[in-house]
Amino acid sequence: MPKNMQTDSFETNFYTDHPDKSADSEALLNAIIEGLLEKKAQDIQLLDVRGLTTLTDFFVVCHGTSDTQIRAIANSVTGKVKEEIGENVWQQEGMDIKRWVILDYVNVVVHIFSKEKREFYGIERMWNDAKITRVEDS
Repeated sequence: MPKNMQTDSFETNFYTDHPDKSADSEALLNAIIEGLLEKKAQDIQLLDVRGLTTLTDFFVVCHGTSDTQIRAIANSVTGKVKEEIGENVWQQEGMDIKRWVILDYVNVVVHIFSKEKREFYGIERMWNDAKITRVEDS
């Protein structure tokens, strides 16, 4: 994990037979976090939802301050993940409206909100049983 993540250690290695699911969550999370930090995403939180849902293993939640920044953050994440571990986003939603962009990497789903939409939908409140890790720029 990046040194700027404040967390207790947790196991992120697993094996998968799903063709779209990365077997290395740690490398995927590192690339995503780098992409978010590169474009100054705000209030980055990592939600470990393993054991709470079968939809994914982690949600990464953040927000941007403008439509332009939200698009730049999303492009930075997809670029970093492709560059560093060679994976493409499996599903992507919201790039046209830019109020809530979802980048689905199967075992990690990234939510990039406008501040207003983040407060309204409250993903962190919905998944309050998840282990939450705050990511801060060092």
